[in-house]
Order: sequence, then C-alpha cells, then structure tokens
Amino acid sequence: MTRPEDTAPAGEDPLCRATRLLGDRWTLLILRDIMFDGHRGFRELKDGSREGIASNILSARLKRMVAAGLLTRAPQADARRRRPYALTEAAIALLPAIVELCAWGLDPAPGTGDLRARLFYGGGPRLWRRFQDELRAEHLQDRPARLSIRVRLSEAEGDVINGFGPIALPADRAA
Repeated sequence: MTRPEDTAPAGEDPLCRATRLLGDRWTLLILRDIMFDGHRGFRELKDGSREGIASNILSARLKRMVAAGLLTRAPQADARRRRPYALTEAAIALLPAIVELCAWGLDPAPGTGDLRARLFYGGGPRLWRRFQDELRAEHLQDRPARLSIRVRLSEAEGDVINGFGPIALPADRAA
C-alpha cells in the first residue's frame, strides 16, 4: 500500500523530498543506530533503541526506508536466518548531514550531551569520509573494515567516561 507521503509529486522541491523521506521521528534515529552502533537486524534495532521504538513502528519504518532506497536487505546464504539490513550509498551520503544535526542538537553545557557525537564531530570531515568508506565496505561490499572508527569512537568514549580522557583519536593514516 502506497501512502500519500511516500509518493513524490512531479517537480518536488529538494527540501520537501528530504523532509518526506527523513522527516518522521524515527528514520534518522534508525540510521544513527545502524551507522554508529552497528545494529543490522530487526531485533538488534528494537532492543538497542535508546528511545524505545515499538516493533510495529520499527517494522513500518524499515519497510519505508527500503522502499525509499535508504536500506536494502542483505543477501543471506541460509534461508532460515533473518536477513540483516544494509545501508545504501544514499544513506551513507547522509552521514555529514547527520553529524551536523547531532552537533546542532548538542547541549551547550560542558560535560553534557552525547560524548560520541562530540568526538565524532570534532574529528571533522576527514574522519567522516573515512567512516563513510568503512560503512561502504561493511554495507555495500559486505566486508568489515580492519580498524573501525565506530570501535575507536566507542573506546575513546569509554576512556573519557572512565577518567582516562580526553582522548585524541589516532591520526588519519590514509590521507
């Protein structure tokens, strides 16, 4: 069933299109959980949701995101296993916009807000491009990156929380 908000009118304004595809409460949060937390399966997304998304809403959003070309269902050799969701290039291209939205949404008081978002934003566009490359390898080529920025950010976040930080992320070796 096609919903009116899923149908693009001819000559649709780019901001209208972006809002139609991304403007609900859950789509960007689901993309965040796939990108930054590495959740790929329905159960992982449901159980890992910090905001507590309901199963029926998650199911509907995932279907819409697949239909919109933001996600695909990864091929699975074993038909008995669930197929994980994979980001498309269109979703990976949203990374800088998502980072900018996270930075805009940070609480200005020191020591508050999402530490991982602060660390990631502080890494700048060069770090973002490397993370996009890792996401492409993981989601489009189905091969994990050797040294995951997601893991490095998580470790740096843990170090700061445990009193070993502030931590600078290792220098970018791949120019």
